[in-house]
Amino acid sequence: MTGSGPSETWLSRRGGLTPIGFLFLALLPLFDPNPYHLEILATAALYALLALGLNIIVGFAGLLHLGYAALFAVGAYTYALLNLRAGWPFWAGLPAAGLAAAAAGALLGLPAIRVRGDYLAIVTLGFGEIVRIVFTNLEPWTGGPNGLMGIAHPTLGAYNFGVDSRPYYAFLLLLVAVTAYGCAWLRRSRIGLAWGALKEDELAAACLGVDASRMKLLALFLGGWVAGLAGCVFAAKQGTVTPDSFDFILSVMVLAMVILGGLGSVTGAIVGALVLSAAPELLREFSSYRMLLFGVLMVVLMRIRPGGLFGHERAAAG
Repeated sequence: MTGSGPSETWLSRRGGLTPIGFLFLALLPLFDPNPYHLEILATAALYALLALGLNIIVGFAGLLHLGYAALFAVGAYTYALLNLRAGWPFWAGLPAAGLAAAAAGALLGLPAIRVRGDYLAIVTLGFGEIVRIVFTNLEPWTGGPNGLMGIAHPTLGAYNFGVDSRPYYAFLLLLVAVTAYGCAWLRRSRIGLAWGALKEDELAAACLGVDASRMKLLALFLGGWVAGLAGCVFAAKQGTVTPDSFDFILSVMVLAMVILGGLGSVTGAIVGALVLSAAPELLREFSSYRMLLFGVLMVVLMRIRPGGLFGHERAAAG
């Protein structure tokens, strides 16, 4: 199609952010070095990474996942335990955290791939709560409700990231860029076409030779991998992890980001994360009515764009 739309703007081209878009985001700290604003940017980049991972599961494969925070937690606790118990540095713990969360996502898929829709949502919701409760009760290993403290920050040569938000923002932005372009490539690959067929009609896709179980497991594996990377960066940045950081509300928030941006839209997942992570902070001066205004903003946006901000991107990019 040749029609214009969000996918042809400076922000998005063929389903992903353009280099100009990422360059603009990368240069923001130079124009606004305020530490508080940099912390918001780093948090937004972390949410964008999570939204991209969940978009693989929900947006590409059509699997309603309400326990995504559990995969995020697996990645965070994997790095925390490897660092505190075995002395692993951040750069070794990063792929290990991704693999642990990916494996957890695939293991969840083994009993869950035979159910669909609301039933799948219930299974993933239960999985999320089980993981959080397990981390709470395994006190000798996980520190229980108090969590784990003293987790090492990343180092690059002699430079220690410490608690400065700037290096975390830069690294997270790099992860978002790589993940976004990987997702855009996946969506146009045979795997992405198979996911699209499953999302539209699983029976018809099976008749065309699509292995539904294998494709669902792959989506859960890749989505878990991204969540694990985000969890590792989160644990390293905070220096501590607690079970309360990975509750059901976090899963719902990330899902809202994906839906707001537009299911299946790579750009939408990033923009939805930026909007929903920044909106509460922009409304902070209206502290008494902040969440009310936040809710009204969500309702208005979904009324104006029921398919999400970039909901028609697939059609425009195709």
